[in-house]
Amino acid sequence: MPVVHIEVAGKVQGIGFRHFVQQQARALQLTGWVRNLSSGNLEIAASGSEDAVRELLAAVRVGPPGATVKQVITLVPQPSLELPHPFTILK
Repeated sequence: MPVVHIEVAGKVQGIGFRHFVQQQARALQLTGWVRNLSSGNLEIAASGSEDAVRELLAAVRVGPPGATVKQVITLVPQPSLELPHPFTILK
């Protein structure tokens, strides 16, 4: 199963973006997590079917109401990357 590890830049904190990602990911039956970064960006790691991962990426590029996604940066997944099920919001 494909693993996606991304960082989302823009107005993505304080507007429910993590909950939006969690809802989308759970609806798509993905495993993984989302968390805020001290930089003001969001980090997401997810795994599932290729179609589901593609759908999550499309949703993240738009975001919830109030979000402004400026950039989606692809990160290299680390071998030790743990992807919990169900999809979780990390603190």
